[in-house]
Amino acid sequence: MKGVVLGGVSSGVGKTVATLAAVRALEAAGKTVQPAKAGPDFIDPSHHERVAGRPSRTLDLWLQGEDGLRRNYARGEGDVCVIEGVMGLYDGDGSSTAAVAEALDLPVVLVVDASAGMESVAATALGFRAYAERAGRDVDVAGVIAQRAHGGRHADGIREALPEELTYVGRVPPDDDLTVPERHLGLHMGDESPVPADALDAAAEQIRTERLLDIAREPTGAAESDRAAGLASSADADRPRVAVARDDAFRFAYPATIERLRERATVEPFAPTAGDSLPPCDGVYLPGGYPELHAGALAEGPALADVADAAAEGVPVFGECGGLMALAESLTTVEGETHAMAGVLPADVRMRDRYQALDHVELRARRDAPTAAAGETLRGHEFHYSDTEVASDARFAFDVERGTGIDGDRDGLTEHRTLGTYCHVHPESGAFDAFCDRL
Repeated sequence: MKGVVLGGVSSGVGKTVATLAAVRALEAAGKTVQPAKAGPDFIDPSHHERVAGRPSRTLDLWLQGEDGLRRNYARGEGDVCVIEGVMGLYDGDGSSTAAVAEALDLPVVLVVDASAGMESVAATALGFRAYAERAGRDVDVAGVIAQRAHGGRHADGIREALPEELTYVGRVPPDDDLTVPERHLGLHMGDESPVPADALDAAAEQIRTERLLDIAREPTGAAESDRAAGLASSADADRPRVAVARDDAFRFAYPATIERLRERATVEPFAPTAGDSLPPCDGVYLPGGYPELHAGALAEGPALADVADAAAEGVPVFGECGGLMALAESLTTVEGETHAMAGVLPADVRMRDRYQALDHVELRARRDAPTAAAGETLRGHEFHYSDTEVASDARFAFDVERGTGIDGDRDGLTEHRTLGTYCHVHPESGAFDAFCDRL
């Protein structure tokens, strides 16, 4: 599968809208598009999925390693993969957009804000291309998408200013409808506030799909997809059952995580905020999300009480970030309303006005835990607006080698066979294999 990376000159330049426009344009040209996102993210990929009609792949060197990144790329399906970058092209010490492009040997189309520039767009793109050469980076900046560029003389001036080695791939016109509302943790999800179809169609018409396809190429050293083996194992009726919370409160699960669970177990989705009870299961996975926005429904519904009963009976339960919050004694919203949660873990969680942690994370297991054996390390990421007050006798599963965790030094509250962390792990870490092995 050919691929191309859409990198930005900075955060906030409009990479997501440019990516959506490119996906829509390629599909209008009859191509099947596999979207992807560089760096840890659950929100931008939800917009990708809404437009492309298929889950977006996460590509992150810190979370997956180079081999894991290539395997995850290979598991995608389509004629061409469009990868949205993270932050500015060269930003990010754990896994920058440039590093992802280098690992796959894929070309970069630079998204440049052209709202107040013309020839300066070309100068900016040339600077990003020259920086790679000067820094000894194997990054092929091959084209430009002019974000917020008008047509006519504006677009013509940008195109004419670009040298031969930089292809003009098109523009995204200035349009107030081509924005996504923001809240804590980032943008609204794709099914909450999608980009209006007519505005996206208009933007897609300005993308030069033939130029984009000319730039795209096959990655080098990509792994063979192991998708077929995983799907073949799904016929085994004797496998354990894992209940996975999937609703407005628990939205942040990597597609690769659900795929891995389906390879090892039968996945039983349930929706706690919709009043679902916990289905019969051998294990429970509570992903991250927005439990603070649905704390009342969670407190009133049967699911958290069911999870508490299952945990007390020794059923393995794994909660990540929002899942940790739901497993705590209580959750206090930013407005000061306190709601009872599952009460499995000895902690009280309170939402804050600004984020409390944002980083790649490395954890080392202090003892055997549901997702790792003693001494093993896990890599993931954290991004949350809550903090947690734990009981004096609380037990922690992990020491934090990098990141913040629950108290700056430790993460992973444990009780019974239940584990709650602020860290989101990717399945390439081995955490979900370990979890399934313990069912």
